[in-house]
Amino acid sequence: MDLSINLAKINNQLSSQGSKLRIERRGNLLNLRGPLPCKQNSELSRVQRLSLRINANEEGLNQVFKILESVEFQVKNGQFSWEHWSQHKRSITSQKIGNDVLKAIERFKSDFFSNPIRKRSAAGTNTTWSSAYLPYLNRLVSLEVSQNCELDANLFLTTLLSYSENSRSRQQCSTALAAFARYLNLELPEDWRSIGNGYGLHQARFRSLPSDNLIKETWHQIPNPKWKLAYGLMATYGLRNHEVFFCDLSCFCNGGDKILRVLPNTKTGEHQVWPFHPSWHELFELDKLGKNSHALPLINTDLKKTTLQKIGRRVSEQFRRYQLPFTPYDLRHAWAVRTIHIGLPDTVSARMMGHSVGIHNRTYHHWITKRDQQQAVDSALAKIGS
Repeated sequence: MDLSINLAKINNQLSSQGSKLRIERRGNLLNLRGPLPCKQNSELSRVQRLSLRINANEEGLNQVFKILESVEFQVKNGQFSWEHWSQHKRSITSQKIGNDVLKAIERFKSDFFSNPIRKRSAAGTNTTWSSAYLPYLNRLVSLEVSQNCELDANLFLTTLLSYSENSRSRQQCSTALAAFARYLNLELPEDWRSIGNGYGLHQARFRSLPSDNLIKETWHQIPNPKWKLAYGLMATYGLRNHEVFFCDLSCFCNGGDKILRVLPNTKTGEHQVWPFHPSWHELFELDKLGKNSHALPLINTDLKKTTLQKIGRRVSEQFRRYQLPFTPYDLRHAWAVRTIHIGLPDTVSARMMGHSVGIHNRTYHHWITKRDQQQAVDSALAKIGS
């Protein structure tokens, strides 16, 4: 196929995805063009050309497309540097930088999407790739290019250490790069997992989760009835942001069992959730969801035109717009902690939340440990009393 046709197709795809960057052909070279931070003031942006000096052919087009994803990630996260890309351009003139890792990532991506288990939930797989893998692989590419280094364990470790200690980003980076390393048969340091650990509600944040009373009081602060229902669903069932809009609401019809079914096209597929507290169903007026199919906020849920990540972002934006005192995910964490206090088995709670027991135990380690210790103490005291 003619290069100009493929170039037009890619640029149309970028436009439909909301990207403002475009791939530009100038003679026999390919560049990027679009709004980028100004060199004099990085807080401002204007339409500029990022010269890459990559040959205008099919291989070069694929390479520029991958670089575009890396540039978008850097701009979005305030990491874009003109000096970095000046160095990149100088390196490109002397050797083929980043090509090996880009090709390896492309093969890894193909293998990732061909997994038969992931094929059961295409939307969830797309979201997992774009949010839990691609940002960290882009960081790997960026560091490989800027430091002109080999695709080896040192590069993986440098990428991991570029994220803050005890942060969610470092833990996710650890998981993503470990999977990539396994694909490459690359041996990582023995202490890779311990270096990458840190995600969860460690440090002070676990003490700042909203109380049940605060959750109930905050519901009254929401002016829009539809968003009140969305909030009530998340609080009562511990849903992820996007899962609010992918549920079977028939359980709220007259005579329904109030056991919510999260649909298969979500991040972790179909699972059932029980309400905790059950009384919150009435408190948050969730029976309205069984009477009106349009009771929730009108959001585009066509996954051919949007992603689970974008849908979830709409929920977070709404919480900020209403100036609620906590995040949507705090409602989910509070639900999990509530089930721990109630005494629900961890395996059951994890299944209802749609994640593994390992993630559940790691994330809520503080409360689980305290519960188990309390049970042991109570048992010991009971023996003394008898």
